[in-house]
Amino acid sequence: MRHASDARSLRDTATALAVTLAIQIYVSLTSTATSVLAPEIARDLGIAPRLVGVFVGLVYVASMVSSLAASQLVPSHGAIRVSQVAVVVCVAGISIVASAHASTVALLVLAALVIGVGYGPITPASSHVLARTTPAARMALTFSIKQTGVPAGAAIAGALLPALAYATGWRTAFVSIAVAGLAVAALSEPPRAKLDGELHAATTRFSLRTLLAPLARLVRHPGLRELSITGFVYAAIQMCLMSFLVVYLTETLGQTLVAAGLALTVANLGGIVGRIVWGALADRFNAPRRVLAMLGLGAAACAYLAAMFETGWSTFVLLSVCAVFGATAIGWNGVQLSEVARQSPEGEAGVMTGANGFITFAGVVLGPPMFAVLASVFGSYRVGFAVFGTAALSCGIALLLPRRV
Repeated sequence: MRHASDARSLRDTATALAVTLAIQIYVSLTSTATSVLAPEIARDLGIAPRLVGVFVGLVYVASMVSSLAASQLVPSHGAIRVSQVAVVVCVAGISIVASAHASTVALLVLAALVIGVGYGPITPASSHVLARTTPAARMALTFSIKQTGVPAGAAIAGALLPALAYATGWRTAFVSIAVAGLAVAALSEPPRAKLDGELHAATTRFSLRTLLAPLARLVRHPGLRELSITGFVYAAIQMCLMSFLVVYLTETLGQTLVAAGLALTVANLGGIVGRIVWGALADRFNAPRRVLAMLGLGAAACAYLAAMFETGWSTFVLLSVCAVFGATAIGWNGVQLSEVARQSPEGEAGVMTGANGFITFAGVVLGPPMFAVLASVFGSYRVGFAVFGTAALSCGIALLLPRRV
């Protein structure tokens, strides 16, 4: 009987992981697609490609709010149902991008906000179902595997969309993404009832006060507050790496776009591998907080090395630094989310993850503009890497100190 129960538990975990991973990959693809095809879109609509930064910022501003809102919707509607709706919302956002023309460029603002509304609920919803179906001994690894969907979705976008856009046009590429989203939502329906489990009727009316209540509770919890501050800093340096590595290598070191793009790909691959390795180590040694500290120290070291890049460095050394930089600065998320779920009150992993997501997305929103300001003021991208590396270093050191009760 015990073996049968263990087998059922393993199947439930595998099913939940497969469904949430597929959904995560898709929403990551939708949030990255416009950035990947920005040159084609900008040329067609007659706008500056750099405005994609505004688009990405709007996506994550909307994600901050919808991450909080999801924590109220998941208990009464189910994590997978909320995720399905979020996927369909992302489909709508991608479709709006595809319909934009030179005379309706303002639609891109609406599209960014809609995609953000769809992106935000995914992490708290998946944390809710994974916390309920995953054994404690596999928590960090399971969450980390699920979070590989973020760099995996970005990698798929970078690998497939340019070729598809050249072959069929960027609008057709976006329509293809929309169709794929409908397929993801449909394929997640068969296991939905089992994964969503017992639903609970909403006990409070939806309002600004109830929306902010989980955030207030998180701030009062020392462990969750510490993890959220860590998420803010680590998310900021992650987005700065992904946003500025290519332009830094091309403008400062004079590398070709192909060579710089390869460096970014290597960093993302490092992030995928890192998320799995760090999750396994956190489970193996039951030390998620220490693993997070080591990642902060590692990301800081890589940021300092990146700030010292010179044209005389060999390609192997430069790509090696980028790989480790990605493994640390991109690989932290699964371990952090599993620890948020573990420290959350019983049955409230989704609620607390939503509140944590609000703070983490704030790092995503604020990090790149702060990096850009530093680069403008000091006339060098090196300063930005050094400053954000110091922030990661501070977090890593703080996590090594005894936790305050």
